[in-house]
Amino acid sequence: MKNAVTKQDYDNQSVERQAKLMVRGLAGGFEVEWDRDAKVTPSGTVVYFAQYLNAGGLMDRLCEDAPMAYTSNNAPEDRDVLGTMVLSILNGHTRYAHINALRHDRVGPEVLGMSKMVSEDSVRRALKRGQPQAWDAWLSKQERGVWEPLLAEPYVLDVDSTVKPIYGHQEGAELGYNPKKPGRPSHNYHTYFIGALRLILGTEVLPGKAHSGGHGMPALWTLIDSLAPHLRPRLIRADVSYGTESNMLEAERRGQAYLFKLRRSGNVKSQFKMLCAPEEGWMDAGEGWEATERRMKLSGWTCERRCIFLRRPAEKPSATERRPNREQPEFEFVEGAEQRREWEYVALVTNDEKLTPWTISQCYRDRADCENVFDEIKNQWGWSGFMTHDLQRCRIIARFIALVYNWWSVFVRLAQSDTHLEAITSRPLLLNTVGRLVETGRRKIVRLTSNHALAEKVQLALEGIGGFLNRLARTAEQLKPEEAWALILSAAFIKWLKGKVLHPVSDGDQLLLQLHA
Repeated sequence: MKNAVTKQDYDNQSVERQAKLMVRGLAGGFEVEWDRDAKVTPSGTVVYFAQYLNAGGLMDRLCEDAPMAYTSNNAPEDRDVLGTMVLSILNGHTRYAHINALRHDRVGPEVLGMSKMVSEDSVRRALKRGQPQAWDAWLSKQERGVWEPLLAEPYVLDVDSTVKPIYGHQEGAELGYNPKKPGRPSHNYHTYFIGALRLILGTEVLPGKAHSGGHGMPALWTLIDSLAPHLRPRLIRADVSYGTESNMLEAERRGQAYLFKLRRSGNVKSQFKMLCAPEEGWMDAGEGWEATERRMKLSGWTCERRCIFLRRPAEKPSATERRPNREQPEFEFVEGAEQRREWEYVALVTNDEKLTPWTISQCYRDRADCENVFDEIKNQWGWSGFMTHDLQRCRIIARFIALVYNWWSVFVRLAQSDTHLEAITSRPLLLNTVGRLVETGRRKIVRLTSNHALAEKVQLALEGIGGFLNRLARTAEQLKPEEAWALILSAAFIKWLKGKVLHPVSDGDQLLLQLHA
């Protein structure tokens, strides 16, 4: 064809246009040039995150024995695939297609020791390779490496589940309990975490029909059985869907303390009415609640158990009346003899004889933070997306997202140890900074520019983290990666730990003091 324009001609014309193109805006004209070879990234401060991963040995451990089992010489490197997943999730992506937004990031891959970013198809195909057992063992190793040192301290293990609506024909997309989108197929994410620290210990992705608490417990018992006795939780805490006789028996058989909410059965209602009749024996339980306790053997139970009843005067209409199609609220109203709504109440069961009713009341109220964990990881970390047709890859990516979430949560704690910052706040603060990599001689310099209103404070915080990690590298060169990671956790959660060093590191207390100096 005579008039056909070759790619070379198009490229030459493009180069010519670059020098001439003017864009006129409200503030006048601007000359526009494209520089596709520039080494830039929208997440320049990932260089500090990479330093943190290196100091704790996290990235190297991630790339060890990866289960993708490539045999072709043309296959991508494991580190490139896994690094691409880390960078995509870290940047808040929720779809595999979003990976394309980082394909030409030339800074992030370099600081993570990668050769390149791979395509979304490469990631999908990689997760399909290998045996499910190999993936499970590998993911378990990665998960435990993050949180296992923390388990030496007393902690409450929260158990809960959340529903993920499905909009395709994926495996396991079944009709089940779905309070926000009734009639919509779904998956169920049964999750275990340290509520006080918002760290996820594990998650099980199950079909939509497997929504009841019993379906998620086998994986939890497997996790607990794998822990040494001194690493097991001080208490397992869960809502009404987990408060079944079978779960109580499993916990009791292991000598594991638990705190479950009881269903509003007729038996429970009758007991509450009887306890209210004399108006005696109720004690203050904090925040306007009163508590009393009884040892009872409810219908279907094999033995008596310690039951705690909490109540407070009802000051507003029932939450179930206002939201008839929503989930059962944490605290319900009991019907009086004349259909009056007099008391807001909750019934709990525990096998812990040492906890006072006041402590139990406060402990269960603290469980309300579980919903915040789900809200963040679903809406800010990609649990609501990253769909494939097979359930196996959905399970892998869900656990991988939780892993990166844990990494980032610890990293942010190094900058602010007082409290957990959700990704919607922490990413603009500590990640979304324009970075440009320049090379002068043998030196590589990452130049950062932040548009955040708190840019100066952000710089000080990140330089503080960088300085801490550099001192760790100099002071503790003899430490193994897992010992260095224990010191990082000790610094990140210093207030929760009250300054205690997690791991039996020689002179660990002195090291931590030096590192904070």
